[in-house]
Amino acid sequence: MATSPDPIYGIHWTQHDELEAKFFEERAALEAKYQKLYQPLYTKRFDIVNGVVEVDGAVTEVPAVDQEKDKAAVEKGVPDFWFTAMKNNDVLAEEISERDEAALKFLKDIKWTRIDNPKGFKLEFFFDTNPFFKNTVLTKTYHMIDEDEPILEKAIGTEIDWHQGKCLTQKILKKKPKKGSKNAKPIIKTEQCESFFNFFSPPQVPDDEEDIDEEAVSISFSSRVNFSRGYDEDAVSVCFVSRLNLNDIFSLLLGQAEELQSLMEQDYDIGSTIRDKIIPHAVSWFTGEAAEDDFADLEDEDDDDEDDEDDEEDEDDEDDEEDDDDEDEDESGTKKKSSSAARKRIGRAHAVDAPAGERPPECKQQ
Repeated sequence: MATSPDPIYGIHWTQHDELEAKFFEERAALEAKYQKLYQPLYTKRFDIVNGVVEVDGAVTEVPAVDQEKDKAAVEKGVPDFWFTAMKNNDVLAEEISERDEAALKFLKDIKWTRIDNPKGFKLEFFFDTNPFFKNTVLTKTYHMIDEDEPILEKAIGTEIDWHQGKCLTQKILKKKPKKGSKNAKPIIKTEQCESFFNFFSPPQVPDDEEDIDEEAVSISFSSRVNFSRGYDEDAVSVCFVSRLNLNDIFSLLLGQAEELQSLMEQDYDIGSTIRDKIIPHAVSWFTGEAAEDDFADLEDEDDDDEDDEDDEEDEDDEDDEEDDDDEDEDESGTKKKSSSAARKRIGRAHAVDAPAGERPPECKQQ
């Protein structure tokens, strides 16, 4: 009688989990060690990009009085360094609108740090004084459920203090009043628009039942009720909402939850791209080399996929050829049998047609 494999699985997974926990612990320590070793390189890059240090290593100290004159003179450092690096990355380029470009050219540096309580990481964007917003540093913090796995709990961004009329995440719409209207002034409305700076206003996950939009739930339920029978829409909505628990609400708003999950995944993809690609390899992204490498990798993946498809097609063709050969053999065998049967029938026909007492010519005896 076979014994249950449960004890084996228990031993295996317990040992596996212990080793995996040790691996994650040592990996985190190793990453922290090298993060410190990278810092001098990032500091040197900052100095070169922002003109603090010339390429030959000479330090340039600019008096505060002469700063405005210097701006009018030849630009020092590497103009538009971070903006160009970000634009050369496909993931980030999709988020940057034309209106964002002027503001992102004031970006001086991007840094990231690991956080421990709660687990996660923080991105910091350092800006020079600019006409768009007052903040000198914009931050984006990711709280992870498990630091070792990309499971995002929530993200928190800086509230941007925009200068009057310079908000890049909203656009102003002016509508002319209707003819004959007493109010001759145009109607002004603001509308959300696409912008990289929406990155600092990430999608929020409701923490508990109190954070669920009760009005949205009411409307959602009301849309599913047939009110043609004279029901009181408000009363029905309130009745439904009062009987709901959290699970019912999330079931009802499943479509919204899926959309929220998609937005959070996209948001994390942007953040991890900045952390893992742009910050450590900013020079390569600025020159475009990293973009070419990314494109080459994609081409290799496409070639591998095409090779796999070709192999599958070749196998299918071989199978088809084998099937055709089998069919040809079957047809050949059938033809041979038909030919043999036909000869027998012809032989019998000759025997029947021959005069009595005579045999067919080939059957005559010598």
